[in-house]
Amino acid sequence: MPDTQPATITIRDATEADLADIMEIYNDAVLNTTAIWNDNVVDLANRQDWFAARMARGFPILVAEVDGRLSGYASYGDWRAFEGFRHTVEHSVYVHRHARGHGLGRLLMHSLIERAEKGRVHVMVACIEAKNEASIRLHEKLGFRTTGTFLEVGTKFGRWLDLTCMELRVGEGG
Repeated sequence: MPDTQPATITIRDATEADLADIMEIYNDAVLNTTAIWNDNVVDLANRQDWFAARMARGFPILVAEVDGRLSGYASYGDWRAFEGFRHTVEHSVYVHRHARGHGLGRLLMHSLIERAEKGRVHVMVACIEAKNEASIRLHEKLGFRTTGTFLEVGTKFGRWLDLTCMELRVGEGG
């Protein structure tokens, strides 16, 4: 019988050296899922600009490593670009296709919520394709509540998509 050891999982801040792996995970989601409603993959320059913009605003980008291999990432950014919304963020969490279903999304989200609690965030918003039941269940387990569903507000793979919005109050903000 083979000796199996538990995986070593590390959640840490992303660095520029992680951007090629982040790009791979992002592009896989673009090409194969309805988690991202873009039709076009991005290049490394795009991820470098994204990284720089998040860093300039003081927003975290976290990565999950499994046995030293980058297997997921999470971040948040402005929900809406108006001053009155400055204490509300929208987050994203993506896990490599080979690492899904093993709790990495939950671990990344716990760490991201901790960062939001320590920061000046009052509410985290999740906007999830309405048929992505696994993501909706994960968010519910983390305390997010559904605030509504927009019907047929986007398209991908030749079909209309509905968007479920969820929120979590994480801190006092301001």
